[in-house]
Formats: sequence, C-alpha cells, structure tokens
Amino acid sequence: MSDDGVLTTSVTYDDGGIPLTGVLHWNERQPAARPGILLVHGGAGLDDHARQQARRYAGLGYPVFACDMFGDGVAGDREKVMACLTALRDDPALLARRGQAGLDAMSRSPHSGEPFAAIGYCFGGMAVLALARSGVPLAAAVSIHGSLATGAPAQPGAVRVSVLVCHGAMDPHVPMDHVTAFADEMHRARARWQLIMYGGAQHGFTHQHAVPGAVPGVAYDPAADRGSFAAASRFLAEAVAGGAASDPSLYHGALRREQQLRSDPPEGVRS
Repeated sequence: MSDDGVLTTSVTYDDGGIPLTGVLHWNERQPAARPGILLVHGGAGLDDHARQQARRYAGLGYPVFACDMFGDGVAGDREKVMACLTALRDDPALLARRGQAGLDAMSRSPHSGEPFAAIGYCFGGMAVLALARSGVPLAAAVSIHGSLATGAPAQPGAVRVSVLVCHGAMDPHVPMDHVTAFADEMHRARARWQLIMYGGAQHGFTHQHAVPGAVPGVAYDPAADRGSFAAASRFLAEAVAGGAASDPSLYHGALRREQQLRSDPPEGVRS
C-alpha cells in the first residue's frame, strides 16, 4: 500500500463492442463502499495526468474510476487519437454513451456506491458536460479547463446534476464567447451551475509537467491548479453529503500533501 493508502486495479469493459480499459483507484483505509467518481481524461487519453488526478481525489477517500474514452490501441497514435476525438466531439450522444459505459463499469465495483459524480479535464470536461446535458442523474459534474461548446445544447429541465466549471480566463482554446454561450445555455436549461474563472490561467492549467511554450495557450498555473482542486473538493463534499469527504482524517491528509506540493513544486514549474 502506498503512503496515501490508494490502491489501483485495471478494469476491462466495453462500449458497443469497443474494448476499453480503465483504472480504478480506491483508498484501503475506507472499510466500506463510498460515493464513486468517474474521472475522464484529456485529449491524450488515459495518461499519467489522468492517473495523478484520480489518485488525488482517491486521497480524499473516494473510489475513482479513471475511464477510457478511446479504446485499446488508440492512445499514443496521433492519427487514431485525432480521429477518435473528432468522432466523439461531433456526436454528443456517442460521447455521453461512452461516458455512461464508464459509469456502468464503476457501478460494478464493490468499492464504489451511489451517488456518483464525474470530473473531466480538457476533452474530459466536454465529456462530463455531455453526460450532464444528456440527463444522467449524477450528484455532481465538474469540468476543469474543459471545452464548453456543444452541438447539442441542454434542453430546459434536462440537466439533473449540479455543475461546476473551473476555467482559465486566458484560455485561447475556450474563448470568452464560448463561456458566455455556456452561461446562457445553463440559464435556459434552468440548471444548477457555477463557473469559477482563474485570472491569468491558460488552458491545461493542472498539467504540472507542461513545457512552457511547447503547445501555444497551454501552461501550468500552480494557483489555478490548487484553487480548482479545493473548489472541486468542496463541491463534491456538498453534492455527496455524508460521503467520503466527510472523513476528516483523509481530507486533512490530502490537504497536507497539497501543501507539500505548494512548498516544493515540481522542477520547472516554480512561480
């Protein structure tokens, strides 16, 4: 067992015959099933960033299923990744169905129980919002530096989940007109939603190992990273009241680890 008590196991499942492989993270210090979180990766697939974020929330006591939206043999092959991203982006129903397959896989784990929540990063944020727009009855849906535009806006009354969006104010990949359009959409849908903007933050602000200038408009922002994790943690705790985050020993332990990262950030990202 690691110092944070988090264990992992690979989980195979499928969506319409497409084989998928996700990773379940759970905290061995929790003796019983807890509200489960579906974590949806960004555009690179189920990579180290997605696994690190899953471990981060598992450190709070939640079982976290880092799902696979692409299928076996796609991640790492740029041509296949782009084709898969385009297909999912252009078909919101397929995008939501692929996310639902991850929820179904998580529901079969003895470590996770209802209510479920979902968190997504970049492309994953778009996927989580597609789930919310489709009417999936989650407790919470959190998009972190995620895409907000959609070809299938939520209909009035369709969004049955509390929504949190954490957005970098200087994100050129999700411009301000997308933000205002999203706000208008949520208002028309009569959704329960919040949007937090982080001044100066660009796209991908939770990627600690992003190389400055390597991808235009993408940069790590320590303050936005810490702020979004704190905001999402509070949001989840309220949404699944009485669940895992009510365990103070795990919660404060996770906060101590965050403070250690703050005092000694990874090489190359000191601000």
